[in-house]
Amino acid sequence: MFKTLYQQIRQYRTAALLTPTFTALEVVMDVLIPYVTASLIDKGINAGDMENVYLYGAVMLGMAFLSLCFGILGGRFSAYAATGFAANLRSAMYRNIQRLAFSDIDKYATSGLITRMTTDVNTLQSAFQQILGISVRAPFRLVLSILMCLVIDARLSLIFLVALIILSFSLYHIISRVARLFQQVFKRYDALNQSVQENITGIRLVKAFVREDYENAKFTKAAENLYHLYVKAESLMAWNHPIMNMVVYGCIIALSWFGAHYIVEGTLTTGELTSLFTYVMSILMSLMMLSMAFVMLTQSAASAKRVAEIIEDEPDIVSPVNGITEVPDGSIEFRGVRFDYRNVDSRDPDISISRDIEKTKISRKSALYNITFSIKSGETIGVIGGTGSGKSTLVNLISRLYDPTQGEVLVGGHDVKDYDLTTLRTAVSVVLQQNILFSGSVIDNLRWGKSDATLEECQRACQLAQADEFVSQMPEGYDTRIEQGGTNVSGGQKQRLCIARALLKHPRILVLDDSTSACDTATDAKIREAIRTQLPEMTKIIIAQRILSVKDCDRILVMDNGVVTGFDTHENLLKNNQLYQEIESIQNTSIGDFDA
Repeated sequence: MFKTLYQQIRQYRTAALLTPTFTALEVVMDVLIPYVTASLIDKGINAGDMENVYLYGAVMLGMAFLSLCFGILGGRFSAYAATGFAANLRSAMYRNIQRLAFSDIDKYATSGLITRMTTDVNTLQSAFQQILGISVRAPFRLVLSILMCLVIDARLSLIFLVALIILSFSLYHIISRVARLFQQVFKRYDALNQSVQENITGIRLVKAFVREDYENAKFTKAAENLYHLYVKAESLMAWNHPIMNMVVYGCIIALSWFGAHYIVEGTLTTGELTSLFTYVMSILMSLMMLSMAFVMLTQSAASAKRVAEIIEDEPDIVSPVNGITEVPDGSIEFRGVRFDYRNVDSRDPDISISRDIEKTKISRKSALYNITFSIKSGETIGVIGGTGSGKSTLVNLISRLYDPTQGEVLVGGHDVKDYDLTTLRTAVSVVLQQNILFSGSVIDNLRWGKSDATLEECQRACQLAQADEFVSQMPEGYDTRIEQGGTNVSGGQKQRLCIARALLKHPRILVLDDSTSACDTATDAKIREAIRTQLPEMTKIIIAQRILSVKDCDRILVMDNGVVTGFDTHENLLKNNQLYQEIESIQNTSIGDFDA
């Protein structure tokens, strides 16, 4: 973890080193000023010597000016280093998130990632900036102040020793308890951010179902949980101040009592006693700063672990060295493929599969089991099955968004693991169930498929996806702005734009994962007809709930509970596949989907 964080500091190492240097110089000036003050009082004011008053006064002014300059420089360099450190952390996290596979992303909730990139990084930035100064200022000031006290009067220095013991014990007791609380705080931040994110993302649904009160209650609960933890932690930390005051005033009373006796005895001067008062405050303030530094370190340690976890996480799926950089054709083959999601141990011996294909009951631990089939390049394949049958998981393996637990997936005659990832994912264009448009113009969204696509290419793709007509009628045509999340277009329009974006890649394989569910039947039919007739060389995989959407495909893959129960033409499946017959019968009589 420390090595990971240090790598983000290296760029600002000079500033990070200059900060404690200037801070140390500032402390030296601050510590010497009271010593000069004692000389000014004893040799100038008490002695009635104005020359010494002017001399020591000028020295003090010079030292104060130097202290000011050193303090400004130290603060400037610490701010530069800390903000740069935070910027590097965010960049490193964001870059690595882009590299992570779906299986890696599944480990982290979206709200957790947001908290790590905002709250956690802010905590580390603040801690780093303060610690750069405090880590030098507090111990350096503490040691120098104690040394100066010993120089002035070793007997009175015993007062500081007693005060140090009392204060150190108290602060240790407080900090050890506060540390445990701060480790829980950031988990509560995740819950709070999750509540906010879900509410804002689904605000239309919230209003449609009049669930504002429920969402308010949920957010309030998350906020109160965080509030109670913070109150508990801050209440413990609040003891710092009264304990500090008690020790400070105790030292002042002790110094006044013993110092007065020593002055009467003639073994201590008034100026020296004045300096001792200043040093006692300096010593105890240094201890307070150290206690705050420990609290900050404790609080930031939890953030540091969470941030480093993201930066250090190695993706499960990476491009092989010298991977294949060309996909020969759009043929697909699955050979004995089984897939378990990450939280499932693929070696679990308790997975039991019935060999009777009609009575297959797959353990819920496997999303796919023993999948074997082949698709010729240029074929149009339909995939049909109930919710949770493994349709989306199946197609995610083709573009290597996940890797199979067992077996092989081949594209163009080669195992997908042998391809360069960019090459493979460019050749396999997937329109996912969750259609996402980004804020920007229509043409900007389309060019996600091909960054240098011309307007004519975009129009051609939209014509195939049946999107050109409604885009042309928009106020600014292809330059019309799409709001965040595509909120200013309908669900069907969003789906058609996503299909057009996928077609712009000119892929070898096009996967439509229930991507026309929001379109009317006529538009759905036009999209399928255009893709089938005008892109004959492209392999098309159409996942749907309705048999009507796949009946014209060359072959149809029927899935149930993670296994393939049939793979044939529509006509043959109606003759020999009981499950397909049931689906067709239900949809003909109730116009329902598969789950009906």
